[in-house]
Amino acid sequence: MKSVLIICFFLYLTLVIYLTLFAWNYGASLGPVGPGGRNYNIIPFRSIYRIAVFSPTIMDPLKILVGNIVLFLPFGFLAPIVMKRLRKSIIATTMMGMFLSLFIETSQFLFTYRVSNIDDVILNTLGAFIGAILIKLCFWVKARILIIKT
Repeated sequence: MKSVLIICFFLYLTLVIYLTLFAWNYGASLGPVGPGGRNYNIIPFRSIYRIAVFSPTIMDPLKILVGNIVLFLPFGFLAPIVMKRLRKSIIATTMMGMFLSLFIETSQFLFTYRVSNIDDVILNTLGAFIGAILIKLCFWVKARILIIKT
């Protein structure tokens, strides 16, 4: 069972890298050199505010904001299963998720024509945090069930 979860984790990481660096360019930059120019946001919550306030429908904020959180939920959930030392620390798992997100956003700026955005790092980190809490809760429930059975 553990080997299946390890394979799932690496498939998940491959999918995240593909979606964020190689797949369609949904967040195409309209930077200073026009379409396809490099662009970035380093002001926390700026794009979250703009998306929430200025989107014509509720679907854009759901796809972008919730999507960034959901994208990293599996990281927070699977990383502690794959790496035992993360099982004791929600913070360590969350920090690893943050560093993965920083790597992705930096790579987007350097190697693609996407918008590199600190808000994506914030939302991805929140997703990793929620996933880490969920797996910690699963480990806690599993331990309580084993205590009851014995």
